[in-house]
Amino acid sequence: MARQRLTVQQAAEVLGSSVDAVRSRIRRGSLDSEKGEDGRVYVWLGDDSPPDEPQGQVEGSRELVDVLRAQVEDLQGRLDREQDANRENRRIIAALTSRIPEIEAPAGGEARGGDLSAEEGPEASTPPAERAAQEEARRPWWRRVFGP
Repeated sequence: MARQRLTVQQAAEVLGSSVDAVRSRIRRGSLDSEKGEDGRVYVWLGDDSPPDEPQGQVEGSRELVDVLRAQVEDLQGRLDREQDANRENRRIIAALTSRIPEIEAPAGGEARGGDLSAEEGPEASTPPAERAAQEEARRPWWRRVFGP
């Protein structure tokens, strides 16, 4: 768009804003303006750039886009590798958690030796009266006080 000299009212219509908003932008310096010979304020709208400058911007933009594309491809590759590693970790965790019931310790009354029967274990040499006293000591206090 070629540079145009417009009144404040015309500039407000072109910009799609109010006259007061255009005046505020003139005061802030975000719009170029000048006072005409007739005392009216005119606003300059449009491009200041020479015709060669946009082409230079396009070339710079293409280089930037190429760099950004390369970065996106690199990051996508990293993301894919991390997702694969995460998937493998989840598979390993699932396999380990499925084995937890197999790994749990045996109940307290069983012997540690595995298949030892009661007669073969260390309790076989204990007299029955002493064994009964040990069993009584293992019972919770409230069972001993209130009964079975």
